[in-house]
Parts: sequence; structure tokens; C-alpha cells
Amino acid sequence: MPVFVRPDLPKKRHSPWIDLCVLVAITGLFYLLIHLGRQMGAPLATALGPGLSLDPRELPYYAARSLLRMVIALVLSFLFTVVYGYVAAYVPGADKILVPLLDVLQSVPVLGFLSVSLTGLMALFPGSTLGVELAAIFAIFTSQVWNMTFSFYYSLRSIPRDLKEASAVYGLNWWRRLTSVELPFAAIPLVWNAMMSFGGGWFFLAASEAISVLGRDIRLPGIGSYLATATSEGNTQALFYALLTMAGLIVLVDQVFWRPLVAWSQRFKLEETAGGERPRSWLLEVLRRSLILDRLGEHVLRPLEEGLERLLAPPETGARPKPVPPRRWARWIIPLAAGLVFLVLLPYARAGVVLIARLGAAELWYVVVLGFYTLLRTSAAVLLGALWAVPVGVAIGLNPRLNQVAQPLTQLAASFPANMLFPFFGLLYVRYGLSFELGAVPLMMLGTQWYILFNVIAGASGLPADLKEAAVILKLSRWETWRVLILPGILRALVTGGVTAAGGAWNASIVAEILDLKGHELTASGLGAYITQATRAGNWGQIIWGILVMSLFVVTVNRLFWRRLYQLAEEKYSL
Repeated sequence: MPVFVRPDLPKKRHSPWIDLCVLVAITGLFYLLIHLGRQMGAPLATALGPGLSLDPRELPYYAARSLLRMVIALVLSFLFTVVYGYVAAYVPGADKILVPLLDVLQSVPVLGFLSVSLTGLMALFPGSTLGVELAAIFAIFTSQVWNMTFSFYYSLRSIPRDLKEASAVYGLNWWRRLTSVELPFAAIPLVWNAMMSFGGGWFFLAASEAISVLGRDIRLPGIGSYLATATSEGNTQALFYALLTMAGLIVLVDQVFWRPLVAWSQRFKLEETAGGERPRSWLLEVLRRSLILDRLGEHVLRPLEEGLERLLAPPETGARPKPVPPRRWARWIIPLAAGLVFLVLLPYARAGVVLIARLGAAELWYVVVLGFYTLLRTSAAVLLGALWAVPVGVAIGLNPRLNQVAQPLTQLAASFPANMLFPFFGLLYVRYGLSFELGAVPLMMLGTQWYILFNVIAGASGLPADLKEAAVILKLSRWETWRVLILPGILRALVTGGVTAAGGAWNASIVAEILDLKGHELTASGLGAYITQATRAGNWGQIIWGILVMSLFVVTVNRLFWRRLYQLAEEKYSL
């Protein structure tokens, strides 16, 4: 039976100098968290004003504030991912509601979540920036969470049958099954999707930290608001400093967090033998020589884990439990919750129907036609992105040395604000007379192709070493290796990347199908441009109908295409 191979790590001598550095780092981290946490509740007046100080000496402080928001959003995204994915995978009937809902949520623009949450959170904390901070964190959360949830849900659905039977034979309770089987099996794709989510969060920093609401301009201290202020003032020097700081911060986070996490997650690769070269992290190797961390794990983390297990789960029986039929309430809890939500939203739905009815049948059908135009563009963006992301992702995932170099570069590329490149593309289209109907496709690709790349890297890096060795022994040609091993092995990860990339492309259509240049407005016939124009005009009937049609397209495509492709990967090509 395939197992999670945990290779024996070489014993390292403890170093007092490393312990001293670890102690200083832990103390400094706690002080920084306390100091930055206090600043989150500053008076609202400190965030009001026309702009933010563009003094470069403030950038380290701004970077720390932004990084704290990103980390909080990532932790919340992980908790949401585990709960939502677990319920969708195991509660009877839940997937029929929660998975389509996830399809809809990932297609909703991040700024839409920010607009909905901001006013309410500011009312909860009047006169304080805490409400705005929470709204910014929520906006970053919505930019991170959906592809992580898709990845975890699909991993739970793909757990090999022998692992499920083994957990039943040993009588594992749900907590032990989650921590010993399900999370380890999902670790590699979840880590890479979390990395992609974190990179995507940098993209939305400017929009979430520099906010205009109720006629007031609010700028939270952060690198995103610094970037927005520099852009609005046309300060190219400050813009360069901001991008340089963001790049340095991305590389720093990669070295001290993501690279150790990627190396650690390789312990959970599902294979018969531990073979081949694996990703390494210099920081992880250094920390293994720390006596303080050993004692911390032994006397703090392990008792904490045992306490959580006693609190959350019943004791293990040690024997195979008798099959228990699903409780009746489990079958009805999701439909009941959906019914309650429907009753709460019913008055708003009625008002929306009235607004939509005023549009007339001709315009209603016209919006559906626009949806087909956008469908063609999103499909082209995903397909073209896959054409280069699949071979590049496989090369990175199968070569740990290449991974060491490519990982920070891919994070930098995925984190770069793609909308800053839109004007350059627009100028090229205007200068050479290129059609924006086709020109909108590359703009969609700029923000969506990374979902495919990161998932393919995760799928390729998770291929068992024994299967790769078998391909070498059998002397398979390059094409046969791709056909027999690589494509079947990465198909589940590729589907996850395709689903999230398609949702991101629909989301990006709102900014990619209409482009404002000085003296020119480039508009492509599509649903994204329609929603943008309706938003500018304040026509709520058009806005609601446009978003509703977009959601229907996303759900339909996912059900008819992506879901069937995933079932193929699950039934025919799972390990």
C-alpha cells in the first residue's frame, strides 16, 4: 500500500548560536505583533486625508503592516478551507449546494466583497480604523481562499481507497483521520495553492488599503496604499521604491516561510519508497539544529495537539467500527440552512427581480449573448495559459534544483499588479490598430495563468518517485512518459488549476474588457464591460442581471465540463 514516506533526517548537533538567534527572532516577532496589533485600532482620523507619506523611510513600517494583513487573511483562509472543504466532501448532499456556491463566489469581484463589508464593519467600530482594517483583511481573504478550498475539496475526494480502509481498520476518530490522513494527503497541492493565493493577495493590496467610501478617502498604512498614492500622484520614484520593496518582501517571505513549507510538505508524498532529489530549505536545516524549537515542540505543541484531540474528538477504539448509517439530520442540515438563507434574502431578491424586469426582454437576451462572448475569451485565456504553464510547471515540479530558482521568480511574477501593464497593451493595440475583441484575452491571461502553473507544479512535484523510476526502467520515450505518467498524474491538479483560472478569468473580465486610455476607450463586447458600464452609471438592474448571468455561466461550465473532467481524473487516474 502506498504510504506517506517520511525520510529519515540526518541528526544535527544543536548549536547555541542558532538557539540565541531563534530566541531573539521569537522575541522580536512577538514585540512586532503587539506593536502592529495596537496600531490596527488607531483613530479613524489618522487614516483620513488626501494621501499618504511617500517618504521611503516609512516603507519598512508599511511593509510590516501589509504583511500582517496578508498573514491574518491567510490563516483565516486556511481555517475556512478545512471547514468548508470537509463539509462539502463528507456531509450528505452538501456538495450539491456548496460546490456551485464556491463557483459563484470565486467569480464575484473582490471589490464587490469590499463594498459590501466596509460600511457594516465601519459602523461596528465607529471612530476607529479597526473596521476598515477588518474590511481590508476580508477583501484579501476573498482573493486568497477560493482556490485553496477547491484544492482541499478535490484532495479529500481523491484519497485512495486503501488509505480510507486503513483509517477505518485502526478505528481513527475524525480528528486523527484529519490530521494523519486527510491533511497530509492534501498537503502538497494545498501548500502550492496557498502560495498562489498569497501571491494573488499582493495584487489586491492597493485596492484594499486605499478606499473611498461615503465621500471620504481612507488610506491605511501599507505598501498597497503607498503604491496607490504614488500612482495617483504620478511619482515614478516612489512607485519604483514601492515595487522594489514589494519584490524584496516577496523574496523574504519565500525564503523564511514558503520554501521551508514546500520542503516540509514533501514528507507527505504518497509513494512506496523515498527516492530522488527533494526540495531543500536552508532555513529548515538550520532550525533543525535548535534545541529551543525541539523543547517547544515537545513541551508545548505536542500537549496542545493532545488537548485539542481530547476536546474535539472521541477516543479511538483501536478496532474497526461498525458502519453507521448517516444520521437523518445530516441529510437535512444543508438544505435547511440554504432555506433559511433564502428566506433572509427573499426581500432583496424580490427587489432585484423588479429592477431586472424593467430592462425588457431584448436587453435581457442581449446580456446572455454578451455572456457567450466573454465565455469564448475566458476559454481562450485558460487554454492559452495552459499551453505554456503545463510544460513549464512539469519541468519545475520534476526538477528540485530548478524549483529552487523558479519558486521566488514565479511568486514575483504572480504577485506583480497585472493591471499596471494594461495601459501598455492598450497603447500597442491603438498604435497598430489591433482589435480589442481579441486583445482582451491577453489581459485576462495576465492574472489567471498562474493558477494553472502553481497547480501543475504541485501535481508534478507530488508524483511518486517509484512511478518515475519505473518509467526510467521501462525506457519510456518522452511522449510515452507524458501520456502514461505525467498527464494522468497531474490531471487532478490541472483540473483544480483550470477551475480557479476560469473563475479568475471571469472576474478579470470586468477590468479586462474595458480599458480607459488618455483620449481612447477600448471596449470589447462582453459581460465584463457591460457590468463595468452599468456600475459607472449606477444602474442596479443591469448590475444585478449581469452578475446573475455571469454566475449562471460559471456554474454551468463547471458542471458540464470541469466536473466531468475531474470525475475522469478521480475514477481513472487516481493513485
